[in-house]
Amino acid sequence: MIESLIGFAVLLALVFMRIPIALAMGIVGYVGFGMFVSFSAAGSLIANMAYETGVNYELSVVPLFVLMGNLVSRAGLSEELYNASNAFLGHRRGGLAMATIVACGGFSAVCGSSIATAATMSKVTMPSMRKFGYSDSLAAGAIASGGTLGILIPPSVILVIYGVMTESNIGKLFIAGILPGILGVLLYMAAVRFTVWRKPESGPPGDRADWSQRFRALRSTWAVIFLFVLIIGGIYGGIFTPTEAAGVGATGAFLISFLRRKLGWNDLFSVLVETIETTAMLFFVLIGAQIFSNFINYADLPNILTDWILGMTVSPYLVMALILLIYLLLGCVLESLSMILLTVPVFYPVILGLDFGMSEEMTLIWFGIIVVVVTEISLITPPIGMNVFVLKAMLPDVSTGKIFSGVTPFWVADVVRLSLLVLIPAISLMLPRFMN
Repeated sequence: MIESLIGFAVLLALVFMRIPIALAMGIVGYVGFGMFVSFSAAGSLIANMAYETGVNYELSVVPLFVLMGNLVSRAGLSEELYNASNAFLGHRRGGLAMATIVACGGFSAVCGSSIATAATMSKVTMPSMRKFGYSDSLAAGAIASGGTLGILIPPSVILVIYGVMTESNIGKLFIAGILPGILGVLLYMAAVRFTVWRKPESGPPGDRADWSQRFRALRSTWAVIFLFVLIIGGIYGGIFTPTEAAGVGATGAFLISFLRRKLGWNDLFSVLVETIETTAMLFFVLIGAQIFSNFINYADLPNILTDWILGMTVSPYLVMALILLIYLLLGCVLESLSMILLTVPVFYPVILGLDFGMSEEMTLIWFGIIVVVVTEISLITPPIGMNVFVLKAMLPDVSTGKIFSGVTPFWVADVVRLSLLVLIPAISLMLPRFMN
């Protein structure tokens, strides 16, 4: 166990030295495994991990969903989602920020990436909010926070990776993310409402649309609804596996982009290159995490930790609270994917060893949703806050401090949602229990 803790300490030191997380995990895992076994075996481990990750059938959904998200971004669906949300909510105080949240939730349903959601929606929604005199902190906070929904509302690349790591049913993980995602949208809207209650001048009302304009705007969102129903409905109904659904979704996004004349040859080449770059980055990090995970497992840290906790007479929910506290602290210094890849191999055996009154399969699905939600919080909390820095790059005239100030009510709302999901597992598990 001492070796594992030293490994974690060295890893964090390398991360603080700005060594890429994938390389840092690979180095620590290689050296640690080499010291336990041999460096020749550690070299073979790297080769095996790289090969097995590359040929893993379940991970083939990653490039397909990334491709779908990139194609959807090119198709201009984000503007239609925002226009429809704005038509119903924009006339209220803080309504444009609420419309941004709803549009982010809708875009997440066909994108799967929090960073892409935040970056895309900033281009669409920020000009409108500034036109009506919204404060930069509220506007930026709504976009950065709404973007976090991209890693929870299915299809989610993070849930795919979690499912592969824990050997969970990816289809059920996707379905389990729907209600927590909707809950997140509602609580974020409540956060907007609270903000404009405290500072009415931060979110003045916009123009009111009549019902004919609202229905016309709603009809324009058919492509998003079609893709979401096709993918999630196909998985829920047992028509597609998640991998098949990813292929169908990417094909659907391509056809929509092509029919709308949004995809020339140069655009298609750019989309494919971007997809390759993102996929390569994700796989590189995943390979590094698996090398590090093998070292941790060989040092027997998960079993030692599980035995130690089971030997204590404490409530399983107290253990869960401690794990979530660790996640919240790590979220201040690590980005989301790295945090999940580092911690899940250690924590999920512990969770399985505790009695939460549900089957192992449902326990892993419930824990997966909780992990993703607590990771969402890390996307908007200082000092890392990946979505905050993405938004800063998109809005260079808005200070980082102002964005962090704007997201504060939203991460408070996230803490409320996290508490509800922990205390009421049925929110996450109601829909998966109806699947075959």
